[in-house]
Amino acid sequence: MNRREFIATAAVAGTGPILLGMSKKAEDKNPVIGVEGHKYECHHNWGELPSGYEWQTTHNVALDAAGNVYITHQGSKGTKANRDTVMVFDPKGKFVCSFGKEWINGGHGIEIRKEGSEEFIYLSNTWENPKLVKTNLKGEEVWRKGRPECKEYAPRSDPKDATKTVTPAYNPTNICWLPDGGFNVGDGYGSHYMFNYDKDGKLVKVFGGGGSGLGQLATPHGQWVDARDPNKPVLVVCDRANGRLQWFTLDGKAISATEKGKVVLFPAHAKTRGDVLLVPDLHARISLFDKENKPIVHLGDDEAWRKKVLDGFKVRGQPKEWVAGKFVHPHDAAFDKDGNIFVVEWVSTGRVTLLKKVG
Repeated sequence: MNRREFIATAAVAGTGPILLGMSKKAEDKNPVIGVEGHKYECHHNWGELPSGYEWQTTHNVALDAAGNVYITHQGSKGTKANRDTVMVFDPKGKFVCSFGKEWINGGHGIEIRKEGSEEFIYLSNTWENPKLVKTNLKGEEVWRKGRPECKEYAPRSDPKDATKTVTPAYNPTNICWLPDGGFNVGDGYGSHYMFNYDKDGKLVKVFGGGGSGLGQLATPHGQWVDARDPNKPVLVVCDRANGRLQWFTLDGKAISATEKGKVVLFPAHAKTRGDVLLVPDLHARISLFDKENKPIVHLGDDEAWRKKVLDGFKVRGQPKEWVAGKFVHPHDAAFDKDGNIFVVEWVSTGRVTLLKKVG
């Protein structure tokens, strides 16, 4: 997470509809939040870490076909605690295994896809090398990728000093799947481009780039193929520093974008289930949208709480200040097969929440 960028854009915490929908007292340990048809019981601090293990800034979450939950965290070279960047739990929260010491400090995006009869993990190790890694479910490497070989990332003359060259930054944050078997990568913390790769991992398309106009991006932090209209799948991008969602054709042509700070505040990633679009928002809420992209509910939304969370970002390091039924900085979320939602937050001590669907 780029702290400077986060602070600079904190003012984008627009109001929007406040639809917390609490059905239990705020002091209850497991309050129910949401609206009819989308009610969830909050189970914070889900998952049992073994002795000697600790979270170090949780980042992303994905589930395999068996319902096992894979969570990335940043890890830390400066601690004796477990240094693996991927933790695996069974559906009930029992620790299964961990891996990824080689990506310490870089653990970020994670997605899982079935290819033939086997499932594979795709990892975005944002601040470390290799930048992209494909593994099996045991963490055994299949391939790795470094910088994209294209003109957008070629060394160039420094505009401030013609005697020097500069190399565009490349720090990918997330991956999603394309219908043709390929995948898309977003350079969220680098130079703000999107990349389409084919099923063999060959780069075939580059689009986006920095800016605030339609088709331009500022921290494309997460993205997903939105196939809620099966006849017209599109790519939805969390254009985070621009405070908006932006839609593209699958080959990278811009279609539309929400107004800055009006629909989403600081969107981190996106997933779909049925007709619902799920967007974890780093400004203290989880948003659900219907097929027409109208808000169904902003889970945990509370303007006063958000103001406290964004005031110097001290709350992210103070678990005793966290309130059941509210969120601090949701960084990723994922549905399970039953419609429950797993949420991981960008907080220094890590935080995993199970939102159990109850209505």
